[in-house]
Amino acid sequence: MATIKITQTGSPIRRDKTQRATLVGLGLNKMHRTVEVEETPEVLGQIRKVQHLLSVEK
Repeated sequence: MATIKITQTGSPIRRDKTQRATLVGLGLNKMHRTVEVEETPEVLGQIRKVQHLLSVEK
């Protein structure tokens, strides 16, 4: 499958606990950290939930 490059651009401060947990689940917990993950329906759902805190590249 294809991989997606995700960079955290927003802070989880004053966000819902579920949004913070989603960032941790994606492997992000600090600003400007970048990870590469496989493009699966589960990951795409997580990205959609916190899209306002992320920058996504294919």
